[in-house]
Amino acid sequence: MNRRRFSSYLAVAAALSVTAPQAGAQAWPSKPIRFVVPFAAGGGTDAFARPLAKVLSGQLGQQVVIDNRGGAGGTLGAEIAAKSPGDGYTFLVGAVHHTIAVTMYPKLGYDLQKDLVPVTVLSYVPNVVVVNPRKVPVKTFAEFQAHVKANPGKLNFGSAGNGTTHQLAVELWKTQARVFATHIPYRGAGPAMADLLAGQVDFMFDGMGTAMPQIKTGRIVPLAVTSAERSFALPDVPTLGEVGVKGYEARTWYALWAPAGTPRDIVVRMQQEVGRALGTPELKEVWRNLGAEAGGQSPEEMARFVDGEIVKWGQVVKASGAKLD
Repeated sequence: MNRRRFSSYLAVAAALSVTAPQAGAQAWPSKPIRFVVPFAAGGGTDAFARPLAKVLSGQLGQQVVIDNRGGAGGTLGAEIAAKSPGDGYTFLVGAVHHTIAVTMYPKLGYDLQKDLVPVTVLSYVPNVVVVNPRKVPVKTFAEFQAHVKANPGKLNFGSAGNGTTHQLAVELWKTQARVFATHIPYRGAGPAMADLLAGQVDFMFDGMGTAMPQIKTGRIVPLAVTSAERSFALPDVPTLGEVGVKGYEARTWYALWAPAGTPRDIVVRMQQEVGRALGTPELKEVWRNLGAEAGGQSPEEMARFVDGEIVKWGQVVKASGAKLD
């Protein structure tokens, strides 16, 4: 092969290497896409996944189907997604809980950093301390904390499951405030909220996605938010730092992963489609009503963020002595 022909060959090969992945992304999707939501319907993850799936279905021209697989703090659904084919037709709509599970669960059926590929963060949401006013008749966080201290072990709190921020946010507060309350894990924030409303549990450090609709009806009372700054959704509700729990900060976030092996061009295309969806008036309104800030970062940015969260929450798990109930 002469030099000119060889140069032409290299040029064609380079062109193909660029256009082939793009062509693959353009051909995708050719059938419905499954979003595995590793918590029960009605919870915080579900509250973001369903409206996103609706908008993406319109953008992609294929239905995006929600598959709720709750249990074990979200790890059962995550394992199902991690073991699914990396063909671009299964994604995991997960949360910060999965970075906690790395330390919380001694044996997982998947490796978050090896078996799942980051796509993008969907939203950031502060947790909010809420009580059932019929069970805990207080109006301020100071009154609530005094009530818990005066009744050690008599109050219980619900969570979306072992190893979720719903649990760890409370464990962090318990450590700092030197109080004791009993943990009641559920198979998602939805069932936990249902029991809070029914009076089966006394309080929650819940995500805005589940709590906001009930706060608006007055069925639960917000006492404080767990973020470093006040939430735009609840501007009159103080942070825990403002009410005396200095240095406290915890927030929930939701994100999208793909099984390892999913073609890079499809991962990038999905990230771009999610970013486009987050910019629509429909999702802007939903996110605002849920007290959430939008994500949309690149897969590489999300990967770095997830690595940092694994370290951060690992330290909280160890410091609080939290364990599986």
